[in-house]
Amino acid sequence: MRLDELKPTPGSMKKRTRVGRGIASGKGKTSGKGHKGQKSRGAGKVSLWFEGGQTPLHRRLPKFGFKNFNKKVYTVVNVEQLEKLFNSGDEVTPEKLLELGVIKKINDGVKILGNGEITKPLTVIAHAFSSSARRKIEAVGGKAEVI
Repeated sequence: MRLDELKPTPGSMKKRTRVGRGIASGKGKTSGKGHKGQKSRGAGKVSLWFEGGQTPLHRRLPKFGFKNFNKKVYTVVNVEQLEKLFNSGDEVTPEKLLELGVIKKINDGVKILGNGEITKPLTVIAHAFSSSARRKIEAVGGKAEVI
């Protein structure tokens, strides 16, 4: 194959319709825009949400809901994940969890949840604990410390 033999794929090249080039073209005079009106003008673009002067939908609908800007977003880790990754007597901190790739970011803190079982005594240091997680950690001789 040589450069002079290259051709576009059949059907990929479409000829552009040239509007306003005489009656015979089929798109002469008004260029397919009809007569008068906003869309027939030079820059006759109408935004998608414009409703011809009628109060638009986004203003007719009632506002609702509430966003609490003081809400704390915790990154959650389950007890079963700690069981798999740490050895007996290890200290578990948010920084170690981040280092091991258990969590991607700390957000407003790390919360330990009680999903799964734990058999190793660990010292877990986190920002929050669920009551079941705290119970399970302390039942095997570990410590649950709040930062």
